[in-house]
Amino acid sequence: AGPRRVVPVRAGRMKITMLRRPLTATPSAAHHGPDAVHVPMTALDRRRVRRRLIAPDGAELQLAFPTGTYLAPGTLLERRADVAYVVSAASEDLAVIRPADTAQAVRVAHAIGNLHRDLVEDPPCFLALWDAPLELLLTRLKVRFHRESRPFLGRPSWADE
Repeated sequence: AGPRRVVPVRAGRMKITMLRRPLTATPSAAHHGPDAVHVPMTALDRRRVRRRLIAPDGAELQLAFPTGTYLAPGTLLERRADVAYVVSAASEDLAVIRPADTAQAVRVAHAIGNLHRDLVEDPPCFLALWDAPLELLLTRLKVRFHRESRPFLGRPSWADE
């Protein structure tokens, strides 16, 4: 894969070409300066890369990244004058799953994988986006879990893409 090349299209818009892999997060939010505006996005929002959105400061951002691009938290969306618009992970409803042993963890991972969902390791537990079918599945598997709101860094379900 070649280097990224940024080509200005119109004022306030940028197009990224020659991008063969997901955008990666920058080293830190401080890298963008003190005037960074953090734009909270859910796991699904971070995959919807062709749309308009309103930043917390009221600015309208028009995203036009290549299909398949993943906007990792810390990614610079746009820079206007002295303001940098940076992706941050929004809080979402998650199932925090605590398998009793390795065998139960394998059963849970297999079952959630069959639903085409991400299961993110967060020792000593696992995280998955919560919904009613997932709650039913975890109840049937007799695994300990609870619902919690926090940022999710995995992928949304395939059905939502």
